Amino acid sequence: MDIQENFVNKVASSGLITLNLEEYLNQGERVVYDIKENLFHGLMLREKDFREFIKNHDWSAYTGKNVSVICSADAIVPTWAYMLLANKMRPYANEVVFGSLETLEAVLFTKALAKIDVGSFANERVVVKGCGDIELPVSAYVEITNLLTPVVKSIMYGEPCSTVPIYKRKD
Repeated sequence: MDIQENFVNKVASSGLITLNLEEYLNQGERVVYDIKENLFHGLMLREKDFREFIKNHDWSAYTGKNVSVICSADAIVPTWAYMLLANKMRPYANEVVFGSLETLEAVLFTKALAKIDVGSFANERVVVKGCGDIELPVSAYVEITNLLTPVVKSIMYGEPCSTVPIYKRKD
């Protein structure tokens, strides 16, 4: 008898579905727009100057990019200024958010994961892959857990050969 005939791949026959969040990573370039560059003497935003900038700036530079809008200066910036920036970038940029690059990443994942047909995971045992090649935001793992919990039989974290149980539906 051949040894290979007795070999059984328990992971392959386990019925586990591996979900790799890296597959939902938006590949677009991430850029930060810091409104401090528009402040008068680094202290305040002057509406007339800012509106002139808005009118004359080449917004096509943001084509296809994911933009994080911040103000790194200790200044009071009116909300409408951020709204104007978003309005001008939106036709070109893939995504525009107010906040850090971490906030941008969380928004990108939330939007990507919202497109998943969670019904296709109904009554399945799902392993959310961990320890990948790319560091993903914790928010992505929380979001996928929120989406899957109502429909799956179980959720695990890690690799199919070594998982941490997260959720198991009581039947």
